[in-house]
Amino acid sequence: RHSFPTRRSSDLASRSMLTVIAFVVALALLIAVHEYGHYRMARACGVKVLRFSIGFGTPLLRWKPRGSETEFTLSLIPLGGYVRMLDEREAPVPEHERHLAFNTQALHKRAAIVAAGPLANLLLAVLLYALVNWGGVQEARALLASPIAGSVAQRAGLQGGELVRGVAIGNEDMQDVRSFEDVRWALVRAAIDGENVRLQLELVPRGPVRELVLETSGLQASEADAQLLRQIGLVMPWMRPVLGEVMPGSAAEQAGLRMGDEVRRVGEMPVVDAMQLREWIRTSLQAGQSVSRDWQVQRGGQLITLAVTPQVQTDERGQVIGRIGAVVGEPPEMVLVRYGLWEGLSKAVQRTWEVSTLTLTTIGRMVTGEASLKNLSGPLTIADYAGRSASLGMTQYLVFLALISVSLGVLNLLPLPVLDGGHLMYYLWEAVTGRGVSEVWMHHLQRAGVVLLLLMMSVALFNDISRFFG
Repeated sequence: RHSFPTRRSSDLASRSMLTVIAFVVALALLIAVHEYGHYRMARACGVKVLRFSIGFGTPLLRWKPRGSETEFTLSLIPLGGYVRMLDEREAPVPEHERHLAFNTQALHKRAAIVAAGPLANLLLAVLLYALVNWGGVQEARALLASPIAGSVAQRAGLQGGELVRGVAIGNEDMQDVRSFEDVRWALVRAAIDGENVRLQLELVPRGPVRELVLETSGLQASEADAQLLRQIGLVMPWMRPVLGEVMPGSAAEQAGLRMGDEVRRVGEMPVVDAMQLREWIRTSLQAGQSVSRDWQVQRGGQLITLAVTPQVQTDERGQVIGRIGAVVGEPPEMVLVRYGLWEGLSKAVQRTWEVSTLTLTTIGRMVTGEASLKNLSGPLTIADYAGRSASLGMTQYLVFLALISVSLGVLNLLPLPVLDGGHLMYYLWEAVTGRGVSEVWMHHLQRAGVVLLLLMMSVALFNDISRFFG
């Protein structure tokens, strides 16, 4: 009787440890790859590298391989890293080594060394996505659930139960669909880009295929979030309306509902799938008050009628909704999605490109005020997702690493003076004008860049705290 709190504390400790380990591994890998890109390109360009560091501050561990002129270190503060090269701007350089200094290299070499870090992160993302594609992953079959009332999908004539065979954004060629994730990704991309989506649908197994257009171009979407998918109307794949875990003290338990019950009717309306049932529960209020309805459920071989009164709650967007405190819907039908060598690599390059462009689009909309700054995430959120993805298995963790690697690569290419993109901006000025940025301007731009970066980090940390403690 007294073991439950201990077991619960043990589970919490295990999850916390997994989160810490997954976060540290992710951070170390992504930083190491980024800095290794700078390091390898510097060596290829004939630049002497003095130190390769993972982390900032006091070195905790240092070593120099035999025959190497570079010192490798692990430092105290693990939120980044650096490659220190021979450079006359930092310290006097002997005359016989001037040709090895970074600042004496040709413009194209300096640009290549700076760009190599972000590009290494993008190449890592390609590799990680390719590993997932080659190894295969279990994903939900592309069988559509009932669309949300008033959504784009419902207005287009979808009813639920359709199998998606192909998808195309705007005027692009139709692409084969292997899972519901392919459909969801295309819907988000189309809405963000202001394009419509064409779907090839099969109504019955091996039946005729028809084409249908979802008018997602009119959504004026600014964020790739759950609300966007609700506007489109296709939030999840088709699932049977079977109840999962019932929470103690919940409306479901008070009504006598049990795990495994299959809901057949709510009032006089037949229940088609789990999505339809979820929406009915969510909107089962009148004037903000809960309304009791008779549910007909199948339990074993019997049909049972129970009066269910959802509890009134407020969701993350501040909307008043109904909830019963039970998992609604059994797991969807799954399919193994696996690609061959070249197709898997091609798909990995395509996904990396799509995530990169979506990231840039979202950043641009945040700058112009079209998207919320709540899209910025800090270390707490990243650590949380690292732990969650690791708990789901290696495949999901690799996908998480690929996503963060893309984000790190793209963010470092932004034209902020303290980032790699800022240095590339200086080199572009030098290429156009024939002279480098003056020391005075360099000083002012660096200070402005530090301020902007600190502001971004502050907003991200505030968002983290709001998510976890708000």
